[in-house]
Amino acid sequence: MQFPSDPNRAKKRGSYNCGRCGLPKKGHHCTVNTLPTTPSHSSAPSPPSLLRHPPSHPRRALSFDDDAVFDPSDPAHGEDASPETNPDSSGLPANLLWEILRRMPPSGLLTAAMVCKGWRDTTRRLWRAVEELRVRVSARVQVGFVASMLQKCRGIVKLSLKMERELDSTMLACIAFSCPNLETVEISVSDSAANRITGDELSRFVTDKKSLKSLKMEGCSNLVGFVLSSSSLSTLWLSDLHSLSKTVFNCPQLREISLEFSHQANDSTDLTTMVEGLGRTCPRLQNIHISSMRLSHAAVLALTASQLRGLRMLSLVLGSQITDASVAAISSSYPNLELLDLSGSGVSDSGIGMICNVFSETLTRLLLALCSNVTSSGIQFATAQLPHLELMDCGMTICEPNSDNPTADENNCKLEKKSMANIHLPNQKLIIKHSRLKKLSLWGCAGLDALYLNCPQLIDLNLNSCSNLHPERLLLQCPALENVHASGCEDMLVGAIQSQVCKAFTAMENFSPCKRLPDGSKRVRVPHLVDTESTGDEKKRRRIVRGICRVVVD
Repeated sequence: MQFPSDPNRAKKRGSYNCGRCGLPKKGHHCTVNTLPTTPSHSSAPSPPSLLRHPPSHPRRALSFDDDAVFDPSDPAHGEDASPETNPDSSGLPANLLWEILRRMPPSGLLTAAMVCKGWRDTTRRLWRAVEELRVRVSARVQVGFVASMLQKCRGIVKLSLKMERELDSTMLACIAFSCPNLETVEISVSDSAANRITGDELSRFVTDKKSLKSLKMEGCSNLVGFVLSSSSLSTLWLSDLHSLSKTVFNCPQLREISLEFSHQANDSTDLTTMVEGLGRTCPRLQNIHISSMRLSHAAVLALTASQLRGLRMLSLVLGSQITDASVAAISSSYPNLELLDLSGSGVSDSGIGMICNVFSETLTRLLLALCSNVTSSGIQFATAQLPHLELMDCGMTICEPNSDNPTADENNCKLEKKSMANIHLPNQKLIIKHSRLKKLSLWGCAGLDALYLNCPQLIDLNLNSCSNLHPERLLLQCPALENVHASGCEDMLVGAIQSQVCKAFTAMENFSPCKRLPDGSKRVRVPHLVDTESTGDEKKRRRIVRGICRVVVD
């Protein structure tokens, strides 16, 4: 039975919201496709819009190379991993659009955002997901452009800038304001640009960034002096330093420090005082690298007096006044070193003997490049007494008697030449047999006449500028070799290297089959060349094909 309708009843209006996505209809263009329904099932709920909701997964790094791979099956991607096709994305699937845009540089993302609404929303989600950003700032780029780009990714954690324009306090303030959660900052400066940041500006930046853990900056010639105070900083790299009047490192969590000074004779930095303060305020230091021509034995004594118990890697480069006495002080204070770099020092074979006696169980990397007092005997002794050695750099150690010493200054140039003429003998040979050595550098050893290597784990060999090495006196028994650098060598030597390491050949195993004598009395071992009845399987078993090694000449 039907009741008559009430004439006074108001007319029923429809819903003001979209039936597919729930948004108000006024000025709304729905981007959700309606799913088909079947008679046996109720209408399935429509999937949420791919562009309405921000991603709920943890922020991911935005990488502009092919190392990071987007995994559509990863549940952490949420809506971004849906393969649905979005009409506002030029017909591209959402995951394919994400793959394309995330490989674009920052300038390309800004341009892609102007294509359509779908691309603009996807680029916004990409900027919000950024944790790592690497940018090359050209000379034409203004600070405002960099600021607008950094403000799009407030959650950035690691920032790497390649500056081709002037780096000043404005750029540093822009980084500090736009990236509140920064943990790692790397700033490199090209040859055409200049770093105008002063010590006070750098000190304020480090103090304000409470979460900063790593700071690496090049071209720090205008610092003059600084006071770095941070409770979170663990890694500090500063290069191109010059004439520092005041240096204070109040960083109790600092574990790695690298200070490279400019190679200028008028550098007035007091390294002894700096090292003393470094030992008092940074007790957890594990890696120390200092490169300066003003390094002396007094600075080494100040470092050994600090008693840094966790020190594992020590690099003191270009200190011509560092002698065997300095090596004795280092050996007595830090017996657990894993890396020791004394390149450019005055260490001799006696100092190498001290190193071998103390660090025989711990040292894995030894660098003695530009040490003019080291001979082939000291190098052979080091490789024989350091069984855990994996890397050794002896560049410019075995030089010709009349060659100049690149580390000698104008005051002691004549003295160094005289000492080299007395120490270095022509036609030196080098024999190295080591089971763990992986990288060996002999660049610039023009006084080397013969080289014999038996290193089954050796991967990289540097023979650049070994001009007097005879091809007939070269023997490389290194089956794992991948790279041999032979720039500046004679053509015959390059040919000998290629014949030994590049041509695939078969090596016979030490295998001799058994054979009875004619009377059948006993078995004997005969060489494989005598046995003419060898089967094909035995030949295959004796065949060992070497891998391809690359000889770099240019």
